Amino acid sequence: MTPLCDQATAVRALVESADPGAVWAVGGPEGPRAGSDGGHPADAALDVDGLSGVLALWPVIGSLVDEGALRLHTPLAAYGDTAAEGVPAGTTAHHLLTHPGGTAAPTHLTHLTRLAEQLSGSPLADLAATRVWHPLGMTGTRFVDGALRAPLADLLRFLRHLLHPGDPVDPLAPAVPAGISRAWTAESLRIRTGELTPARGLLWDPAPHGVWTHHAPQDAGPALWVSPRHHRWAVLLPTAGRAAPRHAFREAAFAPTTAE
Repeated sequence: MTPLCDQATAVRALVESADPGAVWAVGGPEGPRAGSDGGHPADAALDVDGLSGVLALWPVIGSLVDEGALRLHTPLAAYGDTAAEGVPAGTTAHHLLTHPGGTAAPTHLTHLTRLAEQLSGSPLADLAATRVWHPLGMTGTRFVDGALRAPLADLLRFLRHLLHPGDPVDPLAPAVPAGISRAWTAESLRIRTGELTPARGLLWDPAPHGVWTHHAPQDAGPALWVSPRHHRWAVLLPTAGRAAPRHAFREAAFAPTTAE
């Protein structure tokens, strides 16, 4: 499923008619093939706080799973009273990662953040920077006054990495990949809820055309899409206060064409 020129044109026409100030891009492992910076400077720190669950928490949880510090199906109580505070008995990290409600209910993200910080002994911001953002070259991504900010280039690095076959390796711990491992991505981008509905992955939701998405719960928030099967990704950051044309954007970016 290679993005064709007419698809890029369709995406551009859609966004320019619905929200001309939106920041967006569509591309593959080699980089973006179409997009717009919405008139922002190239290094502008964009508001991506609605994506903090997938840009910060999801890969940090994955790194803890990769190194064996966290088991998804082990009750949180096994990690101490603090880890299990405020959740029903028997709750696991898997339950929290697959819980519906936007892409994830805010309270579930709070519980996962507390778990990650307890297991590692470090704040989420530090964990994400050292384990994920810096290894991936996302040097402009950071929490500012509690909200996540990132330049468009960093978002593209993140999405390209999800499609890239190689794992960055931490030279100080070669047995554990730095960044986001292929195994964690593969485990997350598959149905993890069995016959239950809605179907979910791990902080990712399935969408048509073999696509997975993570988005802010509110309609006006940012969204990411990725399809490893079709080697394609997309990102949409709507203008503040504007409803995002998510479904139409996804269809324009990912729906098969007659040439495919």
